[in-house]
Amino acid sequence: MYRKVIFPVDLSHIDHLTKALATAADLAKHYKAEICYVGVTGTAPGPGAHSPTEYAEKLAKFAADQGAAHGLSATSKTCVSHDPSIDTDKTLLSAIDELGGDLVVMQTHAPNALDYIWAGHGDTIAARADISVFLVR
Repeated sequence: MYRKVIFPVDLSHIDHLTKALATAADLAKHYKAEICYVGVTGTAPGPGAHSPTEYAEKLAKFAADQGAAHGLSATSKTCVSHDPSIDTDKTLLSAIDELGGDLVVMQTHAPNALDYIWAGHGDTIAARADISVFLVR
């Protein structure tokens, strides 16, 4: 049913993604699908990486580790944005289209009052993606 699972990942919040990572790995194993971990980074140095190249290396290692841990075919895609604070959703949607995935699995947060003003990334991706989106809370 699914052949490529896309997992948007923020490397600075890996400890909050445990349930979503397990869900994505389980679905990929069940359907014998490839999984691609997609990360968005800025051009300026940040706490997670000093450059987009360093971020790409860390994301590739993360994908390889996840693939090995779960016995999956895993790849990574680094997307560089001039301003991730406002471009992340648009950048992720472009990557999803480019990669040709057929399922997105991503972590979401518990809803709160601010969601009435600003939608979370998961809400936006689910509303605008042309493929199925599985949000894990």
